[in-house]
Amino acid sequence: MENPTLTRAAKVNDALNAQRALPAATATRGKQGENLPAALLLAPFLLAFLLFFLGPALQTFYLSLTESSLTRTSVFVGLANYATLVQDPSFWASLGNTFYFAVLTVIPLTSLGLVMALLVHRFVRFQSWLQGAFFLPYVLPISVMTLIADWMLQPSSGVINHLVGGQRAWLADVHWALPMVAIGTVWWTVGFNMLMLLAGLRNIPAEQYEAAALDGARGFTLFRAITWPALKPVFSTALLLQLIASLKVFGQTYILTSGGPYNTSRVTLHYMYETAFTQSDAGYAAAIAMAFMFVVIALSLLARMVARRAG
Repeated sequence: MENPTLTRAAKVNDALNAQRALPAATATRGKQGENLPAALLLAPFLLAFLLFFLGPALQTFYLSLTESSLTRTSVFVGLANYATLVQDPSFWASLGNTFYFAVLTVIPLTSLGLVMALLVHRFVRFQSWLQGAFFLPYVLPISVMTLIADWMLQPSSGVINHLVGGQRAWLADVHWALPMVAIGTVWWTVGFNMLMLLAGLRNIPAEQYEAAALDGARGFTLFRAITWPALKPVFSTALLLQLIASLKVFGQTYILTSGGPYNTSRVTLHYMYETAFTQSDAGYAAAIAMAFMFVVIALSLLARMVARRAG
């Protein structure tokens, strides 16, 4: 025969357990309800990522393991293309030209962008005019930019030769071809860095400058104590983005110099393009693309690590 007291205690205990489980179940359903909109918002990006990045990347990697042309995929050769790539002097020369272009552009673009941002932020009265003048070249398409640069660098009628005196063929000079392309790139794209750094400057609270001014801080002291510490994360981001953009250079060198003279301005993406579409060696071009992708990723991670340690 059942004990009524024990039965009643068991029922009470079950009711208490049910009440304790109810908030947990409600919280779980609430979290699932909150995660559903986030998943729906992320779904288009994930789909685009799979279709337009991960899928083509995997296909390119497979192509790099074959001996293929633009129209057919033939023999699977494994890592033979990569073994050839390691011993290819043209690849290493193009990679060296790419690094040289990055050295010529990354620091000048971020530094000049910072100077321009400070000027725009300083002169409030002419802010819109300065901002428009500095950013205007960036909206030009690459064909227009290269047309202007080519006109300015003409040996007989170019503005540059008129200023320095002489008739030097800048784009046909083995020493000056790539630096001149770099100078044109700096003029063309510095407005983007200026805009990014200007946004960082505008996020610095004005109260910090007012408090420092009351303590007697002026000029460079304000920049060193307030502006630069607050702007350092934005500057690091601009530096990283500019490094990636400079490593991916192609259009300027292809249009202005066609990789010449004597391949001294042929960068890695230009060499990959020639391998694929001139020599019709899609497998080897895919190997160049994969190797270059890993180089860009490695340098980006290294730059990010250095920036974090410096911060």
